[in-house]
Amino acid sequence: MIKPKKNEIRKPSKTKAGVTPVAVILPPQKCKHGTCLFCPTLNVPQSYTPKSPAIMRAMMCEYDAAKQVKSRIKAFEVMNHPTDKIELIIMGGTFFDYSKKFQEEFIKECFDAMNGKVSKNIEEAKKINETAKHRCVALCLETRPDSCSDSDVKRALEFGCTRVELGVQIVDDKIYKKVKRGHSVKDVVDATKRLRDSGFKIGYHLMPGLPGSNLKHDLSMIKKIFSDERFKPDHIKIYPCQVIKGAELEQLYYNGEYKPYIEEETKKLIIEILKLVPRYCRVMRIMREIPPEYLTAGLKRIDLRKEITEELRQNKIKINEIRFREIGFSGTEDFNWKIEKIEYYANDGKERFLQAVNSENVLFGLLRLRIKGKKAIIRELHVYGQAERLGKSGIIQHQGIGKNLMKEAEEICETNNIGEIKVISGVGVREYYQNLGYELKNNYMIKILKNKK
Repeated sequence: MIKPKKNEIRKPSKTKAGVTPVAVILPPQKCKHGTCLFCPTLNVPQSYTPKSPAIMRAMMCEYDAAKQVKSRIKAFEVMNHPTDKIELIIMGGTFFDYSKKFQEEFIKECFDAMNGKVSKNIEEAKKINETAKHRCVALCLETRPDSCSDSDVKRALEFGCTRVELGVQIVDDKIYKKVKRGHSVKDVVDATKRLRDSGFKIGYHLMPGLPGSNLKHDLSMIKKIFSDERFKPDHIKIYPCQVIKGAELEQLYYNGEYKPYIEEETKKLIIEILKLVPRYCRVMRIMREIPPEYLTAGLKRIDLRKEITEELRQNKIKINEIRFREIGFSGTEDFNWKIEKIEYYANDGKERFLQAVNSENVLFGLLRLRIKGKKAIIRELHVYGQAERLGKSGIIQHQGIGKNLMKEAEEICETNNIGEIKVISGVGVREYYQNLGYELKNNYMIKILKNKK
């Protein structure tokens, strides 16, 4: 790679969401339920290929957690990206299916790598990270809906996790059985509720085009997950089904029993999906990075989102999903924002989505507040825009947007006679909340409120 010029940030889109994403891959381990119809088995983490970029980096580090973290941080530093605020993403397997000892050691090694020193235990590692050079401001774990028990959720909280992504694929028991998924829609419902009640942000991996589905059914699935209060994820990833070498689906394709969507069908479907996604949800990713030599059939382009986004903007089609509206991708020159409130119900509780937006509906920051009875928990506070180093003010970052959103959330709770407010906080953000009057208790940041009634 050519060394960037002074003050030049190479690949700036990597950190335009306000954080620096560091993906760490788990070592290969077969799923307990067996293998899904669409999943390849290629001696790497299940559902991946040996030449997927993230897998190649992980193999170079021999799947060592600390080596992977250090390598990714170094790469971002070389490209002149700030590495103060790290979003750690653990990928490549059903995390909670690994042994408890492995889980703890793997997470600890990640923290040790960010801290630059080896700690006695995970608690010490987290404590150091609160004021470290590379702070873990968010931690994401991936799992299956049937591997997300109460004890798993409790352990995730102890690790400093703030987001859990569920391999949902589709909400249809008949199709689950057909593709040998090994779990049910009820598992999705139960895991979603469990996570939301504990304050986690919830991501769904969705797979249009599965055997037994069609374009109409896929679209109805999207409508269902955003209208049915049992679902309503905060984030989704859209991975259209592809026929990958080494998957059982490959034989069905050759036998003429399965046909993936062509490019035009996929493009039209994704546009319709984007139109349906509500403003409280972020479409994190569209298409998986599968190298062409491992694709037997299905869409090979990984840049489809870019083309779709340009087309939507040119035609001035209204899209409400978060990433489309983020300040980092908008090109707006209007930096005057105000806080808008959106309410919706999910999993037997009321969600208050607060967003800092300008007159063009461009998003500067957001806060997710969940109120259930007299209990309130902030599930996310996020300010967008190009990531900045801690202590340095940018055009958007570190301008008080987060504090204003927090103040608004506290006032809502006080008005509703709620005595205390919790925040599920990344370890590296605890100092920020302490400065706002919060204290750490049972892995949450908590503040006692003065009620207005």
